[in-house]
Amino acid sequence: MTDTHPTIDVAVLGAGTVGSQVIRILGEQADDLTARSGAKIRVASVLVRNPEAPRDVDVDPSVLTTDPATAIDGRDVVVELIGGIEPARTFVRRALDQGISVVTGNKALLAAHGPELYEAAAASGADLYYEAAVAGAVPVVYGLRESLAGDRVTRVMGIVNGTTNFILDSMATKGMTYEEALSQAQRLGFAEADPSADVDGLDAAAKCAILASLAFHTRVGIEDVAVEGITGITTEDMAEAALTGHAVKLLAIAERRVGEDGTEGVSARVHPALVPGDNPLATVAGAFNAIVVEGEAAGRLMFYGQGAGGAPTASAVLSDLVAAVHHRAHGGNAPRESVYAHLPILDAGLSHTRYQIRLKVEDRLGVLSDVAGIFARHGVSIQSVHQRYNTDPGAATIVIATHTAREADLRAVANALGQSGAVREVLSTLRVEGE
Repeated sequence: MTDTHPTIDVAVLGAGTVGSQVIRILGEQADDLTARSGAKIRVASVLVRNPEAPRDVDVDPSVLTTDPATAIDGRDVVVELIGGIEPARTFVRRALDQGISVVTGNKALLAAHGPELYEAAAASGADLYYEAAVAGAVPVVYGLRESLAGDRVTRVMGIVNGTTNFILDSMATKGMTYEEALSQAQRLGFAEADPSADVDGLDAAAKCAILASLAFHTRVGIEDVAVEGITGITTEDMAEAALTGHAVKLLAIAERRVGEDGTEGVSARVHPALVPGDNPLATVAGAFNAIVVEGEAAGRLMFYGQGAGGAPTASAVLSDLVAAVHHRAHGGNAPRESVYAHLPILDAGLSHTRYQIRLKVEDRLGVLSDVAGIFARHGVSIQSVHQRYNTDPGAATIVIATHTAREADLRAVANALGQSGAVREVLSTLRVEGE
């Protein structure tokens, strides 16, 4: 029987951990992928730095090239897996400007230059897919962009960085210090030699910006996300969290809410937080990711799975590739950027949360009254106060949990406590989320 499937030429930019797995699966599952996409998928070129470098999979030497023009020009679909801003941006623009569809897993590129790339894709009629840019194999981008297109999303909250979750989980379950857990993550390949993008929260912030843009039909850039990392988390924080039935997680939170002037807008933030033990996010272990989406009609949905790694991320890339190939062979387009809402970005200081503040205070009569006065002056209500064991002579350790208040007021309380004569040291300040 004559094979009537058209052949679609694909360029893979980068043959590292993810790229090599994409190439492997394309070879091993060629017949299935042809049936699903309606076309033969041919790896026509693979852009690499060094054609002689050892690779995890065998790649036909004839398709390897170090020249971007040779790799990209004239192809039907380009799969960008280089990462970073440049030269990835230049390569993606080169493809889109020629009407070549692009599949990318590059969250940093999309968070920094998404609008430019969406517009270039729309202008040339090309597809731009990016499921792998957020949460690896977890199909949250598809869920927000297509499955929930008929709903009004109000909140997105989740664990979107596997490296930091692995570190925090190791601290919680194995009693490691931050430095020990980071070193273990680097040895096992979960963290880079320079882990700053992960541990400082920047990777999560880029993903948060993408999720917020999709959820609220508004352009949100990484500069719109308030960011705190996990480098200040201590073993004492972990012990206190366990004592109160919480887990410490680095959360990305994007929400639609009404500002103080009555205007609806978008707030986006990334920070470590105490998550109650009965919240499913508290049980997410290792390098896994989980995102909870709240919609007015659908209610609360949770997306969970492997957020990193070659094969899981390749799975997300290939789901996009199948769609892009089908469109090239048989017509149709990916959903375009949806920014009709044009919601303003709200100051993160106006968001509402709860704090748990651990203090070392003077062990004397009236100190609690002094501390409570600071909270009262800033309009923050105290929910509970607990005293912890302390070996420091003349000092006491207390843990104060607040009621929900404005972030700006809570920050003001923390700053005022640090300057109070009744307080020797503000040991930690953590938000409480997910109640």
